[in-house]
Amino acid sequence: MDDYAGIEAIAMITRVAASLLLIYLLGYALFVVLLPKAADDRRTDGIVVLTGGAKRIERGLDLVERKRAERLLISGVDRAVRPVELAAEYRIDKDLFECCIDLGHESVDTRSNGAETARWVKQKKFKSIRLVTTDWHMPRARFELAQQLGPSVEVMSDAVQSKPSFRTLFLEYNKYLLRRAAVVIGI
Repeated sequence: MDDYAGIEAIAMITRVAASLLLIYLLGYALFVVLLPKAADDRRTDGIVVLTGGAKRIERGLDLVERKRAERLLISGVDRAVRPVELAAEYRIDKDLFECCIDLGHESVDTRSNGAETARWVKQKKFKSIRLVTTDWHMPRARFELAQQLGPSVEVMSDAVQSKPSFRTLFLEYNKYLLRRAAVVIGI
């Protein structure tokens, strides 16, 4: 009887572990298949670009040039970078920087991007923003932003398309899961 109970316990643990692995793998597959796309041309109060990926800043600058929002926040800019340098690098009129673009120097990661953005949105009294980041980064970035902003601000996802490696997707999926778990347990 004890041997049978032991075998049953091992079988149950194996089934539970296999089920959890299957859920994890299906979640990863959905994460990869459902990567966000670029948004439509709808206007929002503000645009937020998170630095760290190709074509993100270009996308934000193009949107603000086309007046798809009042202002643009580029979050996560190195403290040494000045607006005039960015204007020269991206061939943008420096007057556009003076009137419509803010550089966020406080954030160093996705979580602090959310905090920096929330302060900016509150200061500007915006009710809608467009979040620009790379497609694979969007789920976690949007989650962090939602944690900071709450439901009162509409966030439009505007993903910059990329060709991420398996490693990039795998790491980002795990960061996303860990961050969601951390919020659930109150970290």
